[in-house]
Amino acid sequence: MGCSGLVYNRQGYGGSDPLQRPLMPRFMHGEALDVLARVLDAFEIARPILFGHSDGASIALVYAGSHPDSPAALILEAPHVFVEPVTVASIAAIRDSYRSTDLRARLERHHGSNVDLLFDSWAAMWLSDEFRRWNIEEYLPAITSPTLVIQGKDDEYGTPRQVDAIAGGVSGRVETLLLEDCRHSPHFDRREAVDAAVARFLEPLEIRG
Repeated sequence: MGCSGLVYNRQGYGGSDPLQRPLMPRFMHGEALDVLARVLDAFEIARPILFGHSDGASIALVYAGSHPDSPAALILEAPHVFVEPVTVASIAAIRDSYRSTDLRARLERHHGSNVDLLFDSWAAMWLSDEFRRWNIEEYLPAITSPTLVIQGKDDEYGTPRQVDAIAGGVSGRVETLLLEDCRHSPHFDRREAVDAAVARFLEPLEIRG
């Protein structure tokens, strides 16, 4: 696409500094309204194409709904705008198997010494009674950026209700893509399809730089 890119790890993830305290119910709001806003400002990025996966896609939605003149486009993989029973059930299952399977070792390759605090805090927050009421649909009507929503039909953490809510809630142009034989990470499970869809989506926008 001729676009340069910036990829960053949130605190507690990858090579970033470890979490200083457990996640709070509005942790995605904090990432969108404080951290992401400061990252974009630091790199002097005024009109970003925000490409987020899972929690990252939700963070992109909160940012776009709070800065409607900023994003040039949104690409959202497996986003959440509310908590579903399937999400809770799947997170409970992986929490229970985290240390008895190879999951911890696989995550440790990406997150190093951060892995236990990060996973335990993330799982505890999503499984808490307080978080069941989490909902960011209020941000959708203010979003005017062209938006592409991608989700696997076999996503173990969400249903097409999430896609439908975004498609019906945002004010700008929206495209949706539901992929067969695809779980929660379309960029791994169906990478070629995701690459092609993103290129088709962005090409008419004539974004370069």
